[in-house]
Amino acid sequence: MENFKDQRVGVVVDIQNLYYSAKVLYKKKVNFGKILTESVKGRKLIRALAYGITTEEGTEEKFFDALEGVGYEVKTKDLQIFPGGHKKGDWDVGIAIDAIKLSQSMDVIILVSGDGDYLPLVEYIQNTTACRVEVVAFKESSSSLLMEFADSFTDLSSNKKTFLIA
Repeated sequence: MENFKDQRVGVVVDIQNLYYSAKVLYKKKVNFGKILTESVKGRKLIRALAYGITTEEGTEEKFFDALEGVGYEVKTKDLQIFPGGHKKGDWDVGIAIDAIKLSQSMDVIILVSGDGDYLPLVEYIQNTTACRVEVVAFKESSSSLLMEFADSFTDLSSNKKTFLIA
């Protein structure tokens, strides 16, 4: 078994999933910087990718800059607004593809999202690479199967003082 401290770690963050979970559950904002340092736990962080949605108003620009300031590479795409007003903005496929690519050269992929849509991704990485998949999310808004199949699950709700901003 290799030394824990030598593990190469890649982090992928579904910003919308965490943002809305914290907002709905606690009416607070997420401390993405603390999530990064606490989930990596002294191992070798190779890449940390955060995936966000931009709006026409551009109000998220400062937030994305702050994420870059604490060590994330931020990938963005525009919010899609359909005739009739329906809005869509998700990164599920992009996150999955990047996580699979990263898993080829990492020892651990940390998925920061409780979205059950990522279950096939977790299983794929576990079954086709030697990579561990750790999930970090709020337990109350996480898929029970995702928590079960991950090699480890960190419940952000268990340490609200660290992971939430008042």
